[in-house]
Amino acid sequence: MSVCVDEVSLWMASNRLLLNPTETEVLWCSSARRKHQIPTGSVRIGNTSVVPVSVARDLGVYTDADLTMSAHITATVRACFAALRQIRSVRRSLTREALLTLLRALVITNIDYCSSTLAGESSALLQRLQSVLIDAARLVFSARRSEHITPLLRELHWLKVPERIQFRLCVLTHRYLHGAAPPYLAETLQSTA
Repeated sequence: MSVCVDEVSLWMASNRLLLNPTETEVLWCSSARRKHQIPTGSVRIGNTSVVPVSVARDLGVYTDADLTMSAHITATVRACFAALRQIRSVRRSLTREALLTLLRALVITNIDYCSSTLAGESSALLQRLQSVLIDAARLVFSARRSEHITPLLRELHWLKVPERIQFRLCVLTHRYLHGAAPPYLAETLQSTA
């Protein structure tokens, strides 16, 4: 592994890039049945020894060693509920449009960010994200917990979390099929039809 990282570091140096060992993390991924086969020792990167971690963050997406994305969902839910608490404290001072703008900017964007990485996740994990949408909808309408949430989500034109993920994937596919996908993605995909 260290030899491979050294080669990557040389390539980066030849392209005027720098591999920063202090900002580098090692994440070993495996199934639960194979966890005992994962090396536990540190990996040499340059002159630095890096200890493997159980969760790594890259571009705001948390990836855990078993690839369940539970760490990402936990971080997203935590951030969204913190934003909802702050918005709730100033709710009475906001117009409905200002409230919706804040919710879109601070909550909905967090739920949607890299949501395509959550495709295929268990409904139990996605339900945690759905609870954020439900709480946000109740905040908009000052609804009680006993009120049915589906009509509120429909009035706001908010899809449920699994539907949001599917929508994002469909938009990306549409862009690819019509030549509007980012070049790095379009180069890796091939149409089978």
